[in-house]
Amino acid sequence: MRFNTIDPMTGQPLAEYEMATPEQVKDCVRKARESFEKWRGVPFSERAKLLAKAGAILKERKRELAFAMTKEMGKIIRESEAEVVKCAWAFEYYAENAERFLSSEPVQTDAAKSYVAFDPLGVVAAIMPWNFPMWQLSRFAAPALSVGNTTVFKPASVTPQSGLNLEMAFDDAGFPAGCFKTILGDSRIADQLIDDPGTDAVTFTGSVSVGMKVGERAGRNLKKTVLELGGSDPFIVLGDADLEAATTGAVKGRFINCGQSCIAAKRFIVVKSVADKFTEQFVSKVKKLKVGDPTESDTDIGPMVQEKALKEVDAQVRASVQMGAVLETGGERIDHPGFFYSPTVLTNVTTEMPVMKEEVFGPAAPIYIVRDSEEAIRVANASPFGLGASIWTQNLRDAEKYCREIQSGIVTVNNIVISDPRIPFGGVKKSGIGRELGRNGLLEFANAKAIRVY
Repeated sequence: MRFNTIDPMTGQPLAEYEMATPEQVKDCVRKARESFEKWRGVPFSERAKLLAKAGAILKERKRELAFAMTKEMGKIIRESEAEVVKCAWAFEYYAENAERFLSSEPVQTDAAKSYVAFDPLGVVAAIMPWNFPMWQLSRFAAPALSVGNTTVFKPASVTPQSGLNLEMAFDDAGFPAGCFKTILGDSRIADQLIDDPGTDAVTFTGSVSVGMKVGERAGRNLKKTVLELGGSDPFIVLGDADLEAATTGAVKGRFINCGQSCIAAKRFIVVKSVADKFTEQFVSKVKKLKVGDPTESDTDIGPMVQEKALKEVDAQVRASVQMGAVLETGGERIDHPGFFYSPTVLTNVTTEMPVMKEEVFGPAAPIYIVRDSEEAIRVANASPFGLGASIWTQNLRDAEKYCREIQSGIVTVNNIVISDPRIPFGGVKKSGIGRELGRNGLLEFANAKAIRVY
């Protein structure tokens, strides 16, 4: 069976791929298992060399890898290039630091010697999305491989080439055959990977609804899971915020990747005393964004990934307007081939409107006005999601207090929320289970083995 990818800039077919058969999936897992038995015994110094080599190859191929991402899912080219460089950074980071993270931890007990050792789990089945088609892979693969695991990875059917490109980088870096295998297909492939007795753990990034199904299926198979799901991140602007910095951050935080990011700023919660000035500056900057060909270096926003995604955002915006929201700019599909939606800002919103109540995965920004910081924190926490949050204020002492009060996995003060190889990434509530990145993410796929010697 074959499937096509679609160029989101034109809406026309881009490339054709072969879907894996159940037999091929089983064979792929078998090879990953065989590779694991060898890879786990490779000294870390050798693993580190291969990780660093993979990072170097990604940087060497930055332009071609970035162009493939842009053509597959519409990401503007400068963001695609930055994504490739970030992937390389992740491999370099774990090459330099994973051995230290995996050092045994001594524990004082009644034994003559006792400690915790960290061993690899085995084969990790990875089911990844389309919106950051190389970074999502790298941020789980770099730590998982550095521990000594191997992996079988199913990319989204929207972005198969980006997954294949990463596999080629691993192969060319000299990783053992079967260490990182890409398998193409639909949800049936994912189900088979979870059920296969040859896989030991599952990592998934995507929607809440699918994540619940993945977690349930993995649970039935008693397999460790890491789930990075949706987000509706609050962007809190307090009365003493630097509005120039805050509005610049608001534009970047909301419209990066055409708003198609789990950690994009999605709910703009602004204290009343600065709401008018914030709105004026924010809307002015949004109107200046250039929407167009994502392969051109001066484009700010490209197309959305699919027709379906565009229609979902448009429906959320229209329903909110019908409930009383005011369109300050945007709010419509752009008359152009492909899946282009105008950058949108809404005011006069309520917490019951879709743009505030649901995750909006596209270029639409609602501004909600609150009386003070206490109400801002209360509104921020009144969400089923808890992935990221940002707070804008010049009172850093109070800011750290607010950070502890916000219910999320990540909080940033006076900057947008980003993922970073050096710190854990993940959420609470319906935003997921477990962590990626940092030492915490590395140890998700390690067996913390207690050893006592008498």
